[in-house]
Amino acid sequence: MKKLLDIILNSLPILVMIGLIPLVANDYLLSFLFLLIIVISLTIKRTPLDLTALIAGAILMTIAEYFFVSTGVETFTRNSLFGIMPIWLPILWAYGFVAIKRIVYIIGRKG
Repeated sequence: MKKLLDIILNSLPILVMIGLIPLVANDYLLSFLFLLIIVISLTIKRTPLDLTALIAGAILMTIAEYFFVSTGVETFTRNSLFGIMPIWLPILWAYGFVAIKRIVYIIGRKG
């Protein structure tokens, strides 16, 4: 039960970010809100390698999304970054890497 609660708590920032997407039309404001959520989340709890996961997620997913969207398989109507994707998307992915890292640790820990 403790693991489930920890997984839910670590997923909460992501769920809040996703919930904000249809509510905030301005991509730059949404990016600022995402960054604010990330700063608050990391201030409340920071585990080893969180910043590494955050930076890796931002860089790797910006590149991956750029190539993926360039194929035409996926398109966005909000295209404030490179004219093909919303600027907030790599920020969301970046924190997604942090959440995934933490959740994998929770699943693997004993007790």
